[in-house]
Amino acid sequence: MTRDEILDSAVQIFSQKGYHATSMQDIAKAVKLQKASLYHHIHSKQEILVAVLDRALDLLIENIQEVTLLPLPADMKLQQAVQIYLKVMLENRDLAAVLLLEHRSLDPQLKEQHIPRRDRFERLWRDLIQEGMDQEVFVCQDSALAARALLGMMNWSITWFRPDGSLSYRQLSDQFSDLFLKGIIPRNHNQ
Repeated sequence: MTRDEILDSAVQIFSQKGYHATSMQDIAKAVKLQKASLYHHIHSKQEILVAVLDRALDLLIENIQEVTLLPLPADMKLQQAVQIYLKVMLENRDLAAVLLLEHRSLDPQLKEQHIPRRDRFERLWRDLIQEGMDQEVFVCQDSALAARALLGMMNWSITWFRPDGSLSYRQLSDQFSDLFLKGIIPRNHNQ
């Protein structure tokens, strides 16, 4: 039994039952270990949670960072970042659900440990939007607020998006990009 296998099982259980309703016994049973044997690999449920949250953010940071390094204009980078973000989130729904819903369950000390990683992830988006502002491709008052608005729009898609639905994740990412970059008011609209 490896630590990664334990984390994989914990992700599924946290996603299904929620962090607080999940016991160490549930995780031990899922990985076919005695509870005492589980503690040989993991010291606490909090340790599992922070490891899962860090794993999720590391996956997202790696993918989004690759996009930010492309030699493209900021609007094209943003479109690709939206597509990659949705792809990763929707292909890893359980992990995404734990990231989005269970971070609040971290004890204060572990939350302090986790926050810099979360901030690094948000900074990638903020810097991408700021790059577009610097290139005069984007106009907004606050790149941090814009980044949070974009992430908020995309994050909840894990709760309602269906792969067998009317949109593919690429079509969804195109529509999200258009909404974010172009808005919903026509350019020739009289104000």
